[in-house]
Amino acid sequence: MLRYVRAVPDIRAARPDELEQLPALEEASDTLFLSLEIGPLPPPGTVESLRAALVVLVAGDPPVGFTRIDRLADGAAHLEQLAVHPDHGRQGLGRALVTAACRWAGEAGYPELTLATYRDVPWNGPFYASAGFVEVSAKRWQPEQAPRRRSLNASRPCRSCSVRVAWPRT
Repeated sequence: MLRYVRAVPDIRAARPDELEQLPALEEASDTLFLSLEIGPLPPPGTVESLRAALVVLVAGDPPVGFTRIDRLADGAAHLEQLAVHPDHGRQGLGRALVTAACRWAGEAGYPELTLATYRDVPWNGPFYASAGFVEVSAKRWQPEQAPRRRSLNASRPCRSCSVRVAWPRT
């Protein structure tokens, strides 16, 4: 039996001319949260914030997904954004982007890659756990260290709980 398997595009650093496309891609990706009544969500990142990132990795040409890694106040590498356009979801792009982000962080010498996410989003925890992330102690998480653009404040306090997870470098 033959089975068609769609190839995942190569993950690469974004070109400067592609940064202008990414806020719209992020906004489209955020529509996946509408049914969860989390919101209002913060606006997408700006071209300036993308330029200031440690790295922005993209999938596709033109990009259909991206991840942005920022540096936190404590010097940690932080996966600030993962976005895949809904028309290209469920094809392994998100996993490929996270894998590439972890590889980038390790090659750049960071001992871990952190992220903050909504605890109540049903797919977030299992997805990141399957990618090797683990929840870390609240003692290590100082919310004031997180970048402000993607504030986890939400309309319902129960939905605003965040977790910090870390990818240990092997």
